[in-house]
Amino acid sequence: MQATARVLVVDDSAFMRKILCDLIAVDPQFEIIATANNGREAVEAVRTLKPDVITMDLEMPEMNGLEALGRIMRIHPVPIIMLSSISDDGTRETIKALQNGAFDFIRKPSGPMSPDIHMVGEQLLEKLRIAVLTKRHSYLFQTPQPQQAPAPAPKKPAATPKSTATISFQAPLTPPPSKVEPAEKPLKPAADDIAQPTTKPASRKPQAQPEPAPADTHKRALKREEAPQAPFADFEAELEIAASAIKPKKPVPTKTFKHLVAIGTSTGGPRALHEVITTLPIDFPAPVLVVQHMPPKFTRSLAQRLDSFSSLNVTEAAHGDRVQAGVVYIAPGGYHLELAKDAGGYLIKLSEEAPRGGHRPSVDTMFESCAAYPELRRHAVIMTGMGSDGVKGMKALNDSGADSAIAEAEESCVVYGMPRSAVEAGVAKSIVPLRQIAAAITSAVRK
Repeated sequence: MQATARVLVVDDSAFMRKILCDLIAVDPQFEIIATANNGREAVEAVRTLKPDVITMDLEMPEMNGLEALGRIMRIHPVPIIMLSSISDDGTRETIKALQNGAFDFIRKPSGPMSPDIHMVGEQLLEKLRIAVLTKRHSYLFQTPQPQQAPAPAPKKPAATPKSTATISFQAPLTPPPSKVEPAEKPLKPAADDIAQPTTKPASRKPQAQPEPAPADTHKRALKREEAPQAPFADFEAELEIAASAIKPKKPVPTKTFKHLVAIGTSTGGPRALHEVITTLPIDFPAPVLVVQHMPPKFTRSLAQRLDSFSSLNVTEAAHGDRVQAGVVYIAPGGYHLELAKDAGGYLIKLSEEAPRGGHRPSVDTMFESCAAYPELRRHAVIMTGMGSDGVKGMKALNDSGADSAIAEAEESCVVYGMPRSAVEAGVAKSIVPLRQIAAAITSAVRK
């Protein structure tokens, strides 16, 4: 019999904690061991309770979800599912979290009477199940990569316990069998939740004092080539460096090219794409088409963030865009992306045709559209993700004479689903670890 997965729910709203606990408690596979109402409490809860999986709000007082994510991944790497709003700030922060180790995200439900509450609950449970399987069967969460900043780790535990000695998450420790009752006890400070904007700011400054040293360490580390491999760095420092060191390097796109690269990915994809896209050289002589399973609006933030770090131009694709070498086109959420051609050359075609395998955009749809142009030397890549999207399209590309068909190796996948399907179907010509995919693509297009 499968062991119960222990869940920590983190949200600054007692009302939202109750909603999430109720949604999770539907599945007896999960046990809610505690709740926390800010990131600082979450970090201490992880030190003490060692949960199997966490749901984490992004916007919280004292310590937000993004900072808590980084600290948790340093002390006890564990799958974290972020709760995100669809505002511009919410989508940007979600992409940052995904590129820095968050397992996945769901859009935050608006309330128990929301028309999509059942769909949100189903999505949350599905992501929790996948996250637990990933934790138990993957080395990803056992070998975190923030090697650039080992020094700050010992300093942080010393300062934290004093300020969190009586935090609410400790209440559920005694009665573990109940699925919903443990979630109720931490809900006591509901009044505090409401008053947080006026009562908590005073605690921010003392907690911020230990932080400058780690940020400085990350800034130095990010100047090296391995910068995209450091998933827990200070994001604002990264953006400053990207603005000064990367943006002036953008190439001039050209409609003349002989090669085309198409990449498909899902869960874990933002982090994998960051590794691959930001490692491609400035003189990369081919366009890159990307399908990342993601809702509308989030793909725009993904493209903007990748563009901040990449030497290439990265954009969310628009219908009718002329396809050019040196440009990465991200399929917008909610639209299939296809390669098309007219008298002026190759262009992007977007459509709202029915989802394939539950996905729109679909990797299969993109790959199959590329199969129609054998005059191009095409290179297909399938990276981390759940399911089998891309397998049929990769077969179509192979049948039409594609040069490369790469599947990400199991050891580097967040979820070894889509690549596994490609390997087992015999359509992947090569299996490559994530950190070598950019080099493999670059070598192929320069032949």
